[in-house]
Amino acid sequence: MRDIDYRAWSHRAADWSADYRDGVADRPVRAQVKPGDVAAQIADAAPELGEEMEAIFADFESIIPDGMTHWQHPRFFAYFTSNAAQAALVGDQLANAFASQCMLWQTSPAATELELKMVDWLRAALGLPDSFTGTFQDTASSATLCAVLTMRERALNFTGNKEGLSGKPNLRIYASGGTHSSIDKALWVAGLGQDNLVKITTGEGPLFPMDVAALERAIAEDRAAGHVPAGIVACVGGTSVGHTDNCAEICALAKRENLFVHVDAAWAASAMICPEFRHLWADVEQADSIVLNPHKWLGVPMECSLHLVRDPAMLRDTLSIEPEYLKTRTKAEPAKGEVGEITDLSSMSIQLGRRFRALKVWFLLRAHGLEDLRQRIRNHVEWAENLCERLRETDGFEIVTEPVLSLFSFRVEGDDERNLALVDAINDDGRIYLTQTKFEGRIAIRFVTGQFDMTRDDIDIAYDTITEIAAR
Repeated sequence: MRDIDYRAWSHRAADWSADYRDGVADRPVRAQVKPGDVAAQIADAAPELGEEMEAIFADFESIIPDGMTHWQHPRFFAYFTSNAAQAALVGDQLANAFASQCMLWQTSPAATELELKMVDWLRAALGLPDSFTGTFQDTASSATLCAVLTMRERALNFTGNKEGLSGKPNLRIYASGGTHSSIDKALWVAGLGQDNLVKITTGEGPLFPMDVAALERAIAEDRAAGHVPAGIVACVGGTSVGHTDNCAEICALAKRENLFVHVDAAWAASAMICPEFRHLWADVEQADSIVLNPHKWLGVPMECSLHLVRDPAMLRDTLSIEPEYLKTRTKAEPAKGEVGEITDLSSMSIQLGRRFRALKVWFLLRAHGLEDLRQRIRNHVEWAENLCERLRETDGFEIVTEPVLSLFSFRVEGDDERNLALVDAINDDGRIYLTQTKFEGRIAIRFVTGQFDMTRDDIDIAYDTITEIAAR
């Protein structure tokens, strides 16, 4: 039987990780490799006999880092960030040491109870009432799927899981054109079908919200056609250019129509720890569920998606399945509603297996405190607005969409091909990393700040890089 010196190699890995983080800003942001370059350096089959850790680690150092896009780079301005604050990494390392399967209270009591506390800490930090509770899903895609499944079961009087969907009326879900593709995929997986996702047009203005009058007409037309409206997905800070729906109007309409509302605020909701940004989701407390990703803008490493719900019983009725071997047994189980009431968090998620996600959240919030996190977000918003204005004043540049928090988009003069060529040239240069999107039929270049350790100087580098390469 082969074994390794875990203490020595975990120290070696920790030292390498610290050196990597110290020097990540000196690397190109996006991996500068071609498809197949990494695979060509890896053996075609697993070894029959174990190899020495020294050789394995050497191969890791020579093959893997240069084949990675560096999400912790301070000039990662593409997509939304996937941050990993160092205090949270320590918590994640300790969680990995336990290697616990946290599906039930009895399989990991501390993991369950710490998670419920961390959910409540974040709920309060966001300014939401204590009528919300929830859990940590892996990603927003899973949380949104949970919400769509809940819409489905609620509309079918909780018969869909048992009886299936055959012979039942078409259930309709409504969302704006600015929502994430995970909404589409949720309807696929839930068995509702792409054709039953009704995309509502967006209105004018810097936030491009869903047209609520058009939404009301679509609901009425569907009822008249014999369809069953089941729910609405509202968007706050959409991925493309920051589409943000009017939660107050949507929730008021949903209440009149008896529809379930899920708010996808995966990126933008982290900013709601700053009270001055909460107008973007005014009246969100009227929604039935909300998803936000602390692993995007708050500094918690992947995977950690906060799924808040007003009625956890409805979520459990949708997802809970309890064979005898999954029933928690204790010597003295408290009654429902009493302090110490047992919650098995797997009853609120699709996965039975669950990671110990709360530990890294606990380390992050205690090490940084809310005020440090607020200041980082405020800086990111200010710096994005500053770059937007500098590009607006630079000849040859056009601002396509105005900043929504720390996200805006721009173009250079010329056709779509020139703008795509600019994105490619910038990413090949390596100093910064950007992505493109399409807005009103034209290519636009997205810029979003949010990397945990970035500074104002990184904005200056971004401006210089963009303008220098565009001038070529």
